[in-house]
Amino acid sequence: MTVIALGADHAGWELKEALKAWLIENGLQILDFGTHSTNSVDYPDYALQVAESVAAGKAERGVLVCGTGIGMAMTANKVPGVRAALCSDPFTARMSREHNDANVLTLGGRLMDKELGLEILQMWLSTAFGGGRHARRLGKVAQIERRHLEGREEEPHGTS
Repeated sequence: MTVIALGADHAGWELKEALKAWLIENGLQILDFGTHSTNSVDYPDYALQVAESVAAGKAERGVLVCGTGIGMAMTANKVPGVRAALCSDPFTARMSREHNDANVLTLGGRLMDKELGLEILQMWLSTAFGGGRHARRLGKVAQIERRHLEGREEEPHGTS
């Protein structure tokens, strides 16, 4: 069974709950890291939990919702192995999966209604990674990540 990790701050709680209901209704297993109300919280706390669950293989994919989706994406992408994509429509959702193999979707709860959020989620979940030239490019992204994890920064191109 596919496991989806969910997280939101207060601004994304309502949309997260709508997405959660749809995921459960469609037979997916959910790890809900919160928040569980509209009380003000800090988005990095939830982004980190979801990103780490995806990176550790406890969830196949993650979905994060804050006011704009920006803060969640920035935070989640700090976790090695996470490829979080902020999507605003079904096309960006499809491309984030097909070309970038995104494993975390971020959405802006203040920027879309539930219907658009569900449409984006459905496209994101139903799109497979395209492989081919895109796999080569993701390999380069992984090399950059490993280089920085090892603390070996190379000189920028074009400098001597």
